[in-house]
Amino acid sequence: MMQRPLILITGAAGQVGQALIATSPPDIDIIALSRHQLNICNFSAVMDTVAQIKPNWIINAAAYTKVDHAENDSDLAFSINGDAPGYLAEACLRVGSKLLHLSTDYIFDGQSSAPYKPTDIPNPINIYGQSKLIGEKNIQKIMAKDYTIIRTAWVYDFTHRNFLTTMLRMMREQNQVRVVVDQVGTPTSAYSLAKLLWIAICTGIEGIFHYTDAGVASWYDFAVAIELLGRKYKILEKEAAIKPIYSYEFKTLAKRPMFSVLDKSLTWDALSMTPHHWLDSLERVYKQQSN
Repeated sequence: MMQRPLILITGAAGQVGQALIATSPPDIDIIALSRHQLNICNFSAVMDTVAQIKPNWIINAAAYTKVDHAENDSDLAFSINGDAPGYLAEACLRVGSKLLHLSTDYIFDGQSSAPYKPTDIPNPINIYGQSKLIGEKNIQKIMAKDYTIIRTAWVYDFTHRNFLTTMLRMMREQNQVRVVVDQVGTPTSAYSLAKLLWIAICTGIEGIFHYTDAGVASWYDFAVAIELLGRKYKILEKEAAIKPIYSYEFKTLAKRPMFSVLDKSLTWDALSMTPHHWLDSLERVYKQQSN
């Protein structure tokens, strides 16, 4: 009788970790560990845990994602996003596991006028992006094969702190919300991302791939859609005014790429996927929440 695949998920309490648990295929076994159960920055703990579990795959959904905080907390950002993926790669190498690691659009500088391909040269412009790029390089340095890096962007769900939940809170509390209109990317549902990750594992693709929902949006476009759907599904009780502003009007500690749309064509072809537009994915999340 064929043994069921065993998948270890790190960062299980985060939005991607929770979505992975909710969408896990019925024919696999998972062990999902939060940061309190496994500190991936602890080399010995990672080696011991992986040696004990001996998973077929590790999905690293753990990350330091506070982009502005990272500017003043770089040691922790580099530890979680940079060093820890290397520890997981070393652990995989020791027991023969495969590694699926999540990275980010923020490894690019945003100067392109066309969607970024996986082969394009990274040039991060903030600490968060730099730390994530080091994590990618550490994996590639340690593992010659058996790794998959999937870069994604603008991930949200209805539970954790992210752009969607922040906007809904601000729209309830304020008469007007100011949102940047000149930074462009693609919103991505944690649910659709998780489903993609399971497909990637089932097909066994290797290398670097890009995945977000389909389409293009500014943060302002995203906010407008959040407000419209919020009223449609009665999650917002009143109309909220949304004012478009430019990046120079909204000072942040970390510089953001102005254009960070990812080219997903290689991923869609490799996995024979039909992409969902980000607006469709957003509405699906609202429907799930209102049920």
